[in-house]
Amino acid sequence: MLEFKNPIPVVTPLGDGYAIYVLNGGTFENDIWTVVMEDGGSIFHFRSDQLKIHKNATFDISSNEN
Repeated sequence: MLEFKNPIPVVTPLGDGYAIYVLNGGTFENDIWTVVMEDGGSIFHFRSDQLKIHKNATFDISSNEN
């Protein structure tokens, strides 16, 4: 398990949230991310293929909307 010192802003199928830790899914599986949702603070688990890092101009990460 890797717990992040600073939560990572992410985009999920349920909306925006903050990844707080990730679990290794093994060699042939997706990792499991634990995300606190911005709307309401609910906690959900997502596979790696379900997440995108939130856009961030500082690190030149842009959204697909541009």
